[in-house]
Amino acid sequence: MVVEAMPERQSASVVLMFAGGSRLEDDRLAGVSHFIEHLFFKGTKKRPTSKEIADAIEGVGGFINASTDKELTAYWARVPAEHMNLGLDVLFDIVANSKLDAADVERERMVILEELRMYQDQPQDYVQNLFEELIWPGHALGRDIAGTEDSVSRLGRDDILEYADAHYRLPNLVIGAAGSLDEAATMSEVTRKLSLRPEANGSLEAAPPPSLDSPHVLVRRRETEQAHICLGTRAVSYLDPDRYALDLLNTVLGEGMSSRLFLNIRERLGIAYDVHSFTQKHRDTGYLGVYIGVDPKKAVDAVNAVMAELRGLTENEVGAAELARAKEFTKGRLRLELETTNGVVFWLAYQELLLGEINTIEEEIALVDAVTGADVMRVAAEVFSRPMQMSVIGPFSRDSAFRLAIGA
Repeated sequence: MVVEAMPERQSASVVLMFAGGSRLEDDRLAGVSHFIEHLFFKGTKKRPTSKEIADAIEGVGGFINASTDKELTAYWARVPAEHMNLGLDVLFDIVANSKLDAADVERERMVILEELRMYQDQPQDYVQNLFEELIWPGHALGRDIAGTEDSVSRLGRDDILEYADAHYRLPNLVIGAAGSLDEAATMSEVTRKLSLRPEANGSLEAAPPPSLDSPHVLVRRRETEQAHICLGTRAVSYLDPDRYALDLLNTVLGEGMSSRLFLNIRERLGIAYDVHSFTQKHRDTGYLGVYIGVDPKKAVDAVNAVMAELRGLTENEVGAAELARAKEFTKGRLRLELETTNGVVFWLAYQELLLGEINTIEEEIALVDAVTGADVMRVAAEVFSRPMQMSVIGPFSRDSAFRLAIGA
């Protein structure tokens, strides 16, 4: 367990963070982690309905929610500090005592199927799903966290019970608490309420993604007013020391209104309304991607302009002023994220669960400050030498111009 006392705050946040997530699912069970997350809020023996679960926390002005990722699942509550024990009680109740009724399984199946269809109707989100299919082809990392319509339709209650029993165990759990709290009393309360099975059941080791040897383009034709494009390539994991250089590379390239992509492609050239970059990191892999929202007539020009920006980062070292701005941006965002008890508790639990050690904010800032312009250029050269992948949604009948732009 990780605890951070913040006596100046009026709130307390608690998170139960489980290792696993959608990466451990095979095709038959695709989406089961996300399915379970939904079902845990439908009722327990102590609080038989979703309303009673919500009322317990919202009745004191608090918030409760959960999220499923590819390598973890988190359940959290933020409450006024004097109600922290209530937050713990509700969270332990839903992960240890959920009913998982057959009727709830069927109702929630319909909800999740609609959720999957909703994302397919949102091209700005769907294009990133398609991009991840290209980045990690034939691998669980490349699949939607919610699964597929086929897999969700097939999942049975027995599958769900078996998977929940295997993964919701103490060896897979990190508990975090932050806020106006007493550390000793919090630890005592957690020990008293713990009721998950103490022994592990199987390995959490996941197969690495296959190698990616050539560039690919995937075009989904839709009569949209705007073309939606994701392009990028594999990068480093969250365990790689170069992750700090990658983050600064990403900031220089496409984070915020002072980034190169925004200033050169939107402001100077005026050929894209929305253009930004982003990263995703996992235990043994990751990627750097660029999103472009653009008039279809200017789509190829926008891709060529982005590719020119990527080449520029491999050919010339980032200047001292630009690097300093990127560092201040990165450090400032980190500090702002840690202003809330929720931000702190996720920061602590995430590091403990996935990294196995916790850096202080001062240690993290020192690692950012240690990155040089030469480091950024070196990482850019390594990352952008790998095969480029691109997904496109828009009114296009051919992919030849896009393929030419990325050398496919």
